[in-house]
Amino acid sequence: MTSSPSMLRYRGGQSSKKAAGPQDVFDQDPIKIGPRTKKGKWRIQDLDYKIALTIITVLAFLTRFWGITHPDQVVFDEVHFGKFASYYLQRTYFFDVHPPFGKLLFAFVGWLVGYDGSFLFENIGDSYIENKVPYVAYRSLPALMGSLTVTMTFMIMWESGYSLPACVVAAGLVLFDNAHVGQTRLILLDATLVFAMSISIYCYIRFYKLRHDPFSRKWWKWLLMTGISMSCGISTKYVGVFVFFTVGSAVLLDLWGLLDINRKEGALSLVEFAKHFAARAIGLIIVPFFFYLFWFQVHFAILTRSGPGDDFMSPQFQETLSDNLMALSSVGIEYYDSIQIRHKETKVYLHSHPDKYPLRYEDGRISSQGQQVTGYPYNDTNNYWQVLPAQAFPEDKLLGHPVKNFEVIRLRHLGTDSMLLTHDVASPYYPTNEEFTTVPMEEANGERFNDTLFELRIEQGKPNLQWKTMSGHFKLIHVPTKVAMWTHTKPLPEWAYKQAEINGNKNVQQSSNVWYVEDIPSIPEGSKRLEKQPRQIKTLPFWKKYLELQRLMFIHNNALTSSHPYASFPFQWPFLLRGVSFWTQNETREQIYFLGNPIGWWLASSLLAVFAGVLGADQLSLRRGVDALDHRTRSRLYNSTGFFFLCWANHYLPFYLMGRQLFLHHYLPAHLCSALVTGALIEFIFNFEPFADDLETDMEVGKAGKKRPGVANRRSFPSAKGSAKVTLYTWIAVLVILAAVISGWYFFLPLTYGYPGLTVDQVNARKWLGYDLHFAK
Repeated sequence: MTSSPSMLRYRGGQSSKKAAGPQDVFDQDPIKIGPRTKKGKWRIQDLDYKIALTIITVLAFLTRFWGITHPDQVVFDEVHFGKFASYYLQRTYFFDVHPPFGKLLFAFVGWLVGYDGSFLFENIGDSYIENKVPYVAYRSLPALMGSLTVTMTFMIMWESGYSLPACVVAAGLVLFDNAHVGQTRLILLDATLVFAMSISIYCYIRFYKLRHDPFSRKWWKWLLMTGISMSCGISTKYVGVFVFFTVGSAVLLDLWGLLDINRKEGALSLVEFAKHFAARAIGLIIVPFFFYLFWFQVHFAILTRSGPGDDFMSPQFQETLSDNLMALSSVGIEYYDSIQIRHKETKVYLHSHPDKYPLRYEDGRISSQGQQVTGYPYNDTNNYWQVLPAQAFPEDKLLGHPVKNFEVIRLRHLGTDSMLLTHDVASPYYPTNEEFTTVPMEEANGERFNDTLFELRIEQGKPNLQWKTMSGHFKLIHVPTKVAMWTHTKPLPEWAYKQAEINGNKNVQQSSNVWYVEDIPSIPEGSKRLEKQPRQIKTLPFWKKYLELQRLMFIHNNALTSSHPYASFPFQWPFLLRGVSFWTQNETREQIYFLGNPIGWWLASSLLAVFAGVLGADQLSLRRGVDALDHRTRSRLYNSTGFFFLCWANHYLPFYLMGRQLFLHHYLPAHLCSALVTGALIEFIFNFEPFADDLETDMEVGKAGKKRPGVANRRSFPSAKGSAKVTLYTWIAVLVILAAVISGWYFFLPLTYGYPGLTVDQVNARKWLGYDLHFAK
């Protein structure tokens, strides 16, 4: 969308006498554009759109809310987002990779109906009725947004100046799509995401149409509404950033046009351009960012109690939560204490036993044949390590010295009376990492002394901070070689009893290098060190809490790379090659299988290819001196339809760069954009109404049929009688498309609504592309 050519077409018919230029269309109210020969004609034409919009909206509510009580059990990812709503209601801290806005909306619904959040949505299939969960209220929120998304699809087309048939086709593809229906009837976040995206596009179009009235009240209103809508999207899921890419691309093109000294509306001074740039930066970047931060502030303000998300956060963060087990049970560590060290992520204990590393590994590399140091998942006496100072204290002052941050320590394995060390020998699985082993005390206090020295680095700890159990998360850095003690999830072979490998990681900054001390077995019962002092809940600045949580969200989001039986690849989505099983009921043979409407998806995907082909053919014909399109048609095709295509590409192509788990629902925003492209191309293909500039050209043709000199050689449009036939053909095409789409939607409804149960033959009849449906045998 650039500022020079017009993006919108007339909603009415042709101009009466003077052809409107491209900019004139934007400068007028789209409802009033067109002939004014009959009083009230525009009210009637506007009424057609309003009637169609009302019917479509009513149908959207019916399709989304119909049978919303079924099933009365937990379905698919309701186990997550329903649970998060309960945590909010209980004010219990949790961790999730998605921003808080969408989850807060569900919690708000629960609060409105007076629910206490006692049900935690543990398993798919758990009964809502038995546990007295207001699940219909929860599901009504996404159903409401899904219904309004259909309305916004129609409004986007209407506001862009498209004909009524184009608006009906675009909205119909979303209205009668099984994927949109199915995803918006459950306690899931995608309805909020898609609705926010659709509002963002609509608001930007309204803002763009006011570009000739900059800095007016309406201009600011729609600019800020665009930014806030985009912020709601990214505050729900991070893929909401794609609408920022779309609007940002259009805004950059618009600003590039404003820089043009030869622009039709007159050149802008650099000061005026700076005002335009600053206004867009404020409305589309700064305001959305602070609105995004606002939801995190609400998130922190609500979740004040210790909960299942504690383990993800730093000790400093956990100390801001009431009833936090880590803070309540932490004990200061002193030299000569025997401790149990545990890995933060994998939860294995630092362990050793008398067995040796084999002389040769399977790949032929040679080990030190030293004593094995491994990670063991269970509590065991071979997990006990004594903390020793690098330099011994006097005998009369041996005890009572706290271990502090950045001090150099040694770890003695009590079970085998040997000292922990690492050295320049490759570990069993990682040739670039160092092997961890232990050596006898005589050797450790002699020639291998330096190899037994480790620096204690407490996470986010200040110098001289005492090391504590549970709360003192730390990294153990080998002094001579500067590697960090590390482990991972791949078990060692049988010679190590399939325990975890411990090695020295050269990437010291890696977050998985973190360990903590679980307890101190050597402290006798009744010791004053175990007495708990009244704890005061600490505070952290918002920015520290936000940055810590934001970093962890990105890390764990990118770590979602494990396989899933219903995961899919982006190339499969436009062709609807596979879906996702949401829920099954063996007794009744009922199932919910997340799948789009194949007819609608294949039509939209085909027309995306047609659009690319039309642009290519037009560019090729222009290179050969053939101007097949009039100016207004080309302007609309490249700018308006091109903007929708850009929106589709920005919401689809980035998924090819992602390495995380992907599912069909990730394509829903892109599918809505493809519906917009489809509606626009239906109008382009059938060309149901003449353009004003072409009519002017035709009017310049003399009565004898000779064209005046200098008049562009463009094709003429049919007469009023012929135009009526074209309009009829357009509506016939629209009805055929909708009939096919509705038939596909109705055929797959049992899989969308989860009832009725289907026989084997009926299930197999719906396996069009080999969909992995249940009860097919």
